Parts: sequence; C-alpha cells; structure tokens
Amino acid sequence: MSLNPRITEWKDRTVWLVGASSGIGRATAEALHARGANVVVSARNADAMVAFERQCAGSLGIALDATDRDAMRNAAQRIETRFGRIDLAVYCAGHYKALRATQFDLDEMLKHQQVNYVGALHMIDAVMAMLLKQKAGHLSLISSVAGYRGLPQSLGYGPTKAALINLAQTLYLDLEPLGIGCSVINPGFVETPLTAQNKFAMPALITPAQAATEILKGWAAGDFEIDFPKRFTLMMRAMSHLPDGLYFKLIRRATGL
Repeated sequence: MSLNPRITEWKDRTVWLVGASSGIGRATAEALHARGANVVVSARNADAMVAFERQCAGSLGIALDATDRDAMRNAAQRIETRFGRIDLAVYCAGHYKALRATQFDLDEMLKHQQVNYVGALHMIDAVMAMLLKQKAGHLSLISSVAGYRGLPQSLGYGPTKAALINLAQTLYLDLEPLGIGCSVINPGFVETPLTAQNKFAMPALITPAQAATEILKGWAAGDFEIDFPKRFTLMMRAMSHLPDGLYFKLIRRATGL
C-alpha cells in the first residue's frame, strides 16, 4: 500500500538535496540527475558543489551550512527563482562521532543536534511555504536505524536520528491530507566518510550507489519509511520491539560493550 504519491518520473522535477557533498546525498543526487531531474545540491564544501555542477550539466550547487537559517532560506528562494518550484527536498546532512556517557562531551552532543536535527528544521522552514502553495511536493529526511532504539557509542547520534523519525511521522500526518508527500530514510551501514570512523565490523555494509538505488525504489513505491538493506534493518526493527531487559542483554552480547 502506497502511503505517498509515487515518484516514478523524474524528468524536469526539481530536487534539492542538503548535505550532498559525499556519501548517500552525493550518490542520490547523481542518480536523480541521470534520470533527468533538475538537481540542486547544497553542502559546506564549496569545491564539491562546483565539482558537481561540472559533472552534472544543468545542475546547481549552493555552498552553505545547514545550521545557518538565513542561508537555507536564501537558497530556497534562489531555487524557486531559477526553477519555479521544489518537487522534492531531501535532508542528507549528518554528523557522527562515537560517544559514550563515560566520555560525555556537551559540545559534541550539541553539534550532533545542530547538524542532524536543527538543520532539518531549517530545510523544512525554507521550503514549507512553497510546498503548501504548490499543494504538491515531497519532504524526505535521512535518519538511521540507530534511531530505532539506544545503541552503545551512539550517545550523540542516536537521539537525533530518533527525533528525525518522530518528526517525519508527525509531518506525514499533517501533510498527507494536503497532497504533500513525506518520507523517512533509515539506512543500515553505508560506506561513507561518517561510517569510516567505525573501528568494528559493520554487518551488511553497502555502497552509497546501492543506497541511492534503494531510496529511489522507495520513492517510486510511495513508501513512508525507506529502510535498507532489509537483511539488516528487519533484524534491527524486530529487536526494537523486545522487552527492555532482553534488548539490553542482546545488545551488550552483540557489541561487547
């Protein structure tokens, strides 16, 4: 059952991806451009934005920091001026550093919050009036299976991803009756600069290109939650429903932490 309008045709649709200098965001932007979309990419890395414009003719790169509210609003206005509308806004920006309570770092905790969650609010703020005026379009937030339930070393990261899941669910309830789509993307382990920090074996690790393929499949199917790879995410979802005592025991046994 489709919970969102299916997006199967990308030609001339305008897509804005925030946090697309590398990893899942960059791979998804490339896949959308190959399918004929008008692709706008944003990230702090100005060189990466210029490189994307050169690689993908007709695209637009806007260097900005997602934690800057005014920069996000200005970017959305620039996109509307050039393309007339935004059909899909995707929040891909993310920050991750392994963190445990025994090394509690308030600055790191707040950086996770600002990049992973507040930045998403800035994107929503920048595009919401346009989507409501259009009475069409789609918002998509990249969260993580780390948001399903608490995990070791995820003290800063996990809570922000849980917040994105809840945010997307609440947005969906408000926007779906208006004809505006909303989805949350919950990957497992994807080979990105963020996961490169991990010192442990990552089960079911996939490439950003594989992640982009799964994301486009989810939008085409009209899914609300787009999670992958299923061999990993189904296990994580099942574990999230276990009683607390059993869940904590299994997680400690699996991670050794």
